[in-house]
Amino acid sequence: MSAALSVCQEKFDAEIVSFRLEEAGATLLALPASRARTGLRTSAWPAVNASAEAYGWSGSRLKPAVPPAAAITRMDEALGWIRLIPQENYVLRRIVGARALVSPLTGRHLFSWRKLGTLIGADGRAVQRWHAKGIAMIVALLNGETEK
Repeated sequence: MSAALSVCQEKFDAEIVSFRLEEAGATLLALPASRARTGLRTSAWPAVNASAEAYGWSGSRLKPAVPPAAAITRMDEALGWIRLIPQENYVLRRIVGARALVSPLTGRHLFSWRKLGTLIGADGRAVQRWHAKGIAMIVALLNGETEK
């Protein structure tokens, strides 16, 4: 989805809001953990001792690509939507925020429904209902509807 979607879109629905939040979570997790250094902007050929290393095979962990500026802008916008959930519903905020975290490498959620339920001390199905309620609140406020 493009950044123009939020400008051109007249009505938001739960599917679009969930997609944008998950995209924002993946972008957030793909950002470098440390600030940019000049070493990131330069390249040099490393000394290759084995043929496997010459083709990029190593024991190090894979890192996601640094997201482009447009993705970071969409991330900032989408993560701001979580604040639309009223402060007194902080559990819904936590659930929506935690469920938005998606691994940029695998595309899987960092917190399953069951794991979220265990962390909060509730059933996984209840967490799913609360997540849907939080998304519905965001959709209603984005569309300018009054809260029910």
